[in-house]
Amino acid sequence: MDAQGRGRADDIDPADQWVLNPTTGEYELRLTPSAPQSAVPGPRRSAPRSGSAGGTTRNRSGAPGRTAPAEAPGRDVPPPRRRRGAPEEPLPGRRNRRPVKKTRAKKVVLWTGGVMAFVLVGTAGAAYLYLKHLEGNVTTEDVGSVADDGFSKDGAFNILIIGTDKRTGAGNEGYGDKGSVGHADTTILLHVSKDRTNATAMSIPRDLVIDVPDCQASDGSTIPGTQDVRFNTSLGQDGRDPGCTMKTVEELTGVDVNHFVMADFNAVKTLTTAVGGVKVCLTKAVNDKESKLKLPAGESTIAGEQALAFVRTRHSFGNRGDLDRIKVQQQFLGSLMRSMTSGDTLTNPTKLIKLANAATKALTVDKGIGKASTLKDLALELKKVPTKNITFLTTPVGDNPADGAVKKTVIVDEAHAPQVFTMIKNDVSFTEVKAKEKKEKAAVAARLKGTKSAADEVRVQILNGGAPAGSAQEELTYLQTEAGVRKSDNAGNAEKTLAKTTLEYAPDQADQARRLAAIMGLSGSAMKPGKSVTNSQGLPTMTLTLGEDFKGAGVKMNSSSAATPDVRKTTADQAQCAS
Repeated sequence: MDAQGRGRADDIDPADQWVLNPTTGEYELRLTPSAPQSAVPGPRRSAPRSGSAGGTTRNRSGAPGRTAPAEAPGRDVPPPRRRRGAPEEPLPGRRNRRPVKKTRAKKVVLWTGGVMAFVLVGTAGAAYLYLKHLEGNVTTEDVGSVADDGFSKDGAFNILIIGTDKRTGAGNEGYGDKGSVGHADTTILLHVSKDRTNATAMSIPRDLVIDVPDCQASDGSTIPGTQDVRFNTSLGQDGRDPGCTMKTVEELTGVDVNHFVMADFNAVKTLTTAVGGVKVCLTKAVNDKESKLKLPAGESTIAGEQALAFVRTRHSFGNRGDLDRIKVQQQFLGSLMRSMTSGDTLTNPTKLIKLANAATKALTVDKGIGKASTLKDLALELKKVPTKNITFLTTPVGDNPADGAVKKTVIVDEAHAPQVFTMIKNDVSFTEVKAKEKKEKAAVAARLKGTKSAADEVRVQILNGGAPAGSAQEELTYLQTEAGVRKSDNAGNAEKTLAKTTLEYAPDQADQARRLAAIMGLSGSAMKPGKSVTNSQGLPTMTLTLGEDFKGAGVKMNSSSAATPDVRKTTADQAQCAS
C-alpha cells in the first residue's frame, strides 16, 4: 500500500509518520511531517539540525529565523526522510493543514482494519489447515453403489450406525471373543426427517433371525446370502462389509439406507472422553464381572473404559438379554447426544476441537461422506433436530418358536413391525410436533363440519394399489376395530399401481366420503367423485385404493406424527435410570 492509500498525498515514507515520544517512551503518530510532537505542551518548535546544540533556522526564502533552544542529548527526534526528487517539506505552522482529529481517526481505522484483515486471513488459514488435518483422520470404506455418492442437505436421509465387536485397539484384547472379525453387535437405523423437526433411531437386535442377501465383496466377487441366521452375521461373516449390512436392513425394512457410520470399542472410549463424560443413572448398584462395570446406585458420569463397560453390560440389566441391553444403550446414547449439544460443549472451542478430532479418528464411514467437510454438514443437519423429537425405539420382535424352551433369538413381530417400517419410510414422526398437530386437528374439524354421517354408516371396500403387502387387511382391521367403520371389506389388489391413495364415491355418498376422509386424513386431491360399487351385501359402497404414499394402518395421510401405543419408545431429552 502506498502513501496515498495510507491517507497521505505526499512522498513521505509511511514508516516515518510514527516517532518516539521522549517523555512517554512510546511511539506516536507524527501529525505533520516537520513538526514532531513536543515533550511538553506549548508552541510547536522546529527540530534542530542533526549534530548541533542549537542554531538559526531559515525559512524557504533563506531569511534567518528565530534560534531554537537545544534539546537534551539523546532526545532529539529526527525529521522525516525526504525521498530523492521530492519537493521540500513546507514550514511548520502552514495554514490549511489537515485537521488533527480527522487524520488520527482515519489512521486508527486503517490500522485496525489492517490488523483485523490479518487476523481473519490467519483464522481462515488455520481453519483450512485444521480441516485438512481432520481429513487425514477419516477412515473410509468403499461399499460400491449401496451407499449414495454424496450427502444431500435436501430431503430426509437414513444412516445406518453400526457398532462392531471387533477387539482392535489398545486395551481391547481382553473383551469377550478375542477372535471376532467384527460382527454387527449394535445396529441403529437413524432416520432424519425432511423438515428436520424430528428423527427416529431404531435399534435392530443382534439376535434377530433374518435372511442375509447376496453381497458384493471388495474384490468384486459375490458372497452368497444365508437364510434364517442372526442379524449380526450380516457384517464380518464370510468377509461381509458394512454394505452387506446396509442391504440386509433395506430388505428387512423396505427403507433406503443412504450411508453408514461404523464405530468400534475405541469410538465409545474416545467420544465420551472428548465431551467430558456422559451422565448415566442406575436404580441399583452394579458390579458386573463380565463387563468389569462397577457403579453405585444413582447418577454417575462415565467416560473411557467405564463408558465402554456400561454399553457392553448385559448380565446386570433387566432379564440379562440383548433386548434389555438395547434399552440401556439407548439411554446412554440419549445422554451422549445431550452432552454433545449442550451449551458447554458448543461454546467451548477446546471441547469442540477435541470432539471433532475424536469423532473423525474413531469412525469409519462410506466414501460418500468421507470428507471432513461433508461430515461437518451432516452434523449440522442433525443438530437442527430438537432432542425432544429424537425417538429411540426397537424393531418390534417376538420370541423365536424354533428355540424351544430356551429363548436365544427373536423374530420380526409381523403385527407391529410393518407399521413402524412404513412410518420411517414415509417420513412420519413417532413424536408429536406441536405446531403440526394443531394444524391437523383444525383440518379434521373443518372436514367434519356439517357432516351428518357417523363412522358406522360409512361403507367402503379397500384395494391395495401400491402399498406394502398386507396393507389392505391391516387398514381394514384398524377401521373396523379402532375407527368404528364396521361396514368395510378387503377387496384385494387393484388393477394398477397408484402413486397416491384415492377415495372414489358417488354423489349421494359425499357425506360418507367426508367422514372417512376425516378419519384417514385424506386431502381434497385424494377425493374422486365418480361411481359407487356393490359390496357383498348388495349395497352401494365407496372404493378406497391405497397407493404408494400409504403410511400404515391408523396413520393419517396428512400427519407428521402418529400414535404407536404398541411400540415402546423414548426420546433423547429424557434422562432415565437403567434397571
